[in-house]
Amino acid sequence: MEVILLERVAKLGQMGEVVRVRDGFARNYLLPRGKALRATEANKKRFEGERAQLEARNLEAKAEAEKVGGKLDGKTFVVIRQAGESGQLYGSVSSRDIAEAITAGGVSVGRQQVIALHPIKTLGLHGVPVRLHPEVEVSVTINVARSAEEAERQERGESVTTREETSMDDLGLEVGAALAEAGGED
Repeated sequence: MEVILLERVAKLGQMGEVVRVRDGFARNYLLPRGKALRATEANKKRFEGERAQLEARNLEAKAEAEKVGGKLDGKTFVVIRQAGESGQLYGSVSSRDIAEAITAGGVSVGRQQVIALHPIKTLGLHGVPVRLHPEVEVSVTINVARSAEEAERQERGESVTTREETSMDDLGLEVGAALAEAGGED
C-alpha cells in the first residue's frame, strides 16, 4: 500500500514522502496514529493544501522537544531495586520503570519514548537514550542501586558489589594453614 507520511517516521521517510509499506503496517500503525494517509489523488491534494500547517505543527513540536531535551540531557535518575551480593538484580528495570523514574523527576515521558534495547539486570550506571521527537533524541543515565546511599556511592564511582574475589592461591594457603594446625595438635 502506498501512503503519504504526515510526519517523519524512523527508517521509513520524511514528512510528505509517498512510500510503499505493507498493508498491515499501514492499517495497524501508520493510519490509526495519524502518521500517514492513503496515497489517493484526493489525499494528495488535501495534503498539499495542509502541508504548511503540518510543517508548522512539526516545527513547533520539535522546538518543544528540544526545550525539554535541554532539561533532560545528561541527567541521572535513581531506580531502587533489590539485588544479590554480586550486583545481579532480582528482576529487571524495564523501559516502563525508566519512564516512571523520569516522570517522577519532573519531565513527562512515555515508555515508548525510552529506547531500552534490553532490560537492565545489574546494579550500576546505565546510559539510556530517550526519543522525545522523531528528530530529537537525548541520553539520560539510570543509576540502579539497592538504596539511596548506595546510589550516591555509585555516583562517586565506588563499586557497590560486596562479593570479594578469593583467588585459588589464597584458598590453598588457608587450607594448608588449617591442616598444619590440626596436625600439630596431636
